[in-house]
Amino acid sequence: MNNKVFKESLIGRISAALGRDVKEPRLLNPLVLAYIGDTVYDLYVRTNLVLTRDATAHGLHLMASKRVCAKAQAEALQRILPTLSEDEQYIFRRGRNSHMGTVPKHAQMSDYRAATGLEALLGYLYLKGEDERLDRLMGEMLSIQSEE
Repeated sequence: MNNKVFKESLIGRISAALGRDVKEPRLLNPLVLAYIGDTVYDLYVRTNLVLTRDATAHGLHLMASKRVCAKAQAEALQRILPTLSEDEQYIFRRGRNSHMGTVPKHAQMSDYRAATGLEALLGYLYLKGEDERLDRLMGEMLSIQSEE
């Protein structure tokens, strides 16, 4: 990746501000990728809601909760799955097939696994500094949620 592009990405700017090097994302445990990807997904969803909805903080929280649950993420994933590169599919599968300690009571196992795979992919793209690709995928997923 072009070092200049990486430095201009959000992760590049954060790592520079903290004086830390970014680890090679492909070598990280997929659940670690999902950990950061969960936050990335949440940030995009909440930002989209703030920019498109007129609601109280509590109302925005309720709307966000409906969009960041495993079921909603699994549904959003279906929209982008055919567009993923081989590398992206590999990262998604690693996340989906990871051994998870527990599954929330209110989530189906298939949805939870798909959501974890999606979050691993988003974490991977974020840590690689691929903001443009991340923006494109999130835009496609959020466009379907905006119709609700």
